[in-house]
Amino acid sequence: KLLFSTYKQYERLGDLSTTRIKSVIMLDDFKEDTHSTKMESITDIFERAIDYIKKKIPSPFGSFFKKTSEDDVVSIIYTSGTSGHSKAVMLTHKNFISNVIAISLLTRIDHTDSFLSILPLSHCYEFTIGFLLPLLRGARIIYLSKPPTPRILEEICKVEKPTTICSVPLILEKIYKKKVLPVLEKNLAIKFLTIIPGLRKRIYKKINKKLIEFFGGRLRIMAVGGASFNREAEKFFRAAGFPYLVGYGLTETSPLLAGGPEGDKSIRVTSTGKVTPGCEIKIVDPDKKTGIGEIYGRGPSVMKGYYKNQALTDEVLDSQGWFKTGDLGYFDKNDNLYIKGRSKNIIVLSNGENVYPEAIEEKLNSSLFVQESLLLENNDQLEALVYLDYDVIDSQTKGKTEKQRLDFIQHRLTVLKDETNELLPTFSRISRIYEQAEPFIKTATQKIKRYLYIHQK
Repeated sequence: KLLFSTYKQYERLGDLSTTRIKSVIMLDDFKEDTHSTKMESITDIFERAIDYIKKKIPSPFGSFFKKTSEDDVVSIIYTSGTSGHSKAVMLTHKNFISNVIAISLLTRIDHTDSFLSILPLSHCYEFTIGFLLPLLRGARIIYLSKPPTPRILEEICKVEKPTTICSVPLILEKIYKKKVLPVLEKNLAIKFLTIIPGLRKRIYKKINKKLIEFFGGRLRIMAVGGASFNREAEKFFRAAGFPYLVGYGLTETSPLLAGGPEGDKSIRVTSTGKVTPGCEIKIVDPDKKTGIGEIYGRGPSVMKGYYKNQALTDEVLDSQGWFKTGDLGYFDKNDNLYIKGRSKNIIVLSNGENVYPEAIEEKLNSSLFVQESLLLENNDQLEALVYLDYDVIDSQTKGKTEKQRLDFIQHRLTVLKDETNELLPTFSRISRIYEQAEPFIKTATQKIKRYLYIHQK
């Protein structure tokens, strides 16, 4: 009955049936009244509400507001669904508040901090860590009105000088591939010097200084989550001393289950750190050799359930409150959690061997020529779809004919297969690599929607 919109978005709703809508509330103080539907601005509504409270209510917050329970649902968020089945996650006041209080114990945040928000607030990750956390600690939030391209990021950071940014790994991986790797690969002198441990550290520190300057010079924490972090990129950022913190969680856990804490020297590359305060994690049915099993989480931040889907809720939440994440992982001796992939993504070959596609995709994505990849099984053979970095391809084939360009691409795919297979056990080697002509369709946190490609080849 009520539609909240902006003028720009409202113009895109031409096909929307407005017969049930009684009023449209514009979030950007829209004044033009050329539509048949009643329209008013949110500012006008707030002003009327304040006048009403002043006149009618002796105490501003007396009996005006309905009493709220910590178990009341405050948000319903639809997960993006890498498997093709979106679910409506019911999160309560308790879920969000308990999680943000726990996160506040992992690092120091106060009124001197400035958060740069570059992810959608509709995603639980940004809402909890990028909005509720600074709100709790009195920090400032800066919002972008444009997509966070490198140029826009550099411009806004130069002016606003943020101390904290919530990011997905893809942003840091692009910086590594576009800004860092070309310098290390093309300059033979630098490449040689990085072989020497002492000199490598000094070179990395200089690059790190440039990166911090890129983000405005005050960056203290880059939170990284929402997808897996490429190992090679993370190894560089760790060696350079870049101030990042990796976290792990799901929409169903509001979201953080593990991460940090800041300053913990025992956290290793590819680990997501320690279990979040107040939460529990256990590894169920671990493999006897590897210790890898399904990750179960429990705590006050675990969702109430899936909206109008009790059967699915019962599948993932047991009677003791344990949430079955569907992710596979293990703990090391220092209680750091490692994520190995999704249980539904495991490829089981006819010889009984288990293949974790995410681990192989990580190796493929480490190539300077690759933006993203997807491993698939076809008649007991492993095949990969690869979306190439065409900026790099263009620079390498400048002045070449179309046939020469195609031959170059095919050669790079062959080299990529051979180089990757050298790093893999015999049973998990790739039989063929295909070029993916268009970017993969992804979720809001840049995870590939695998179900769309399973039967493609």
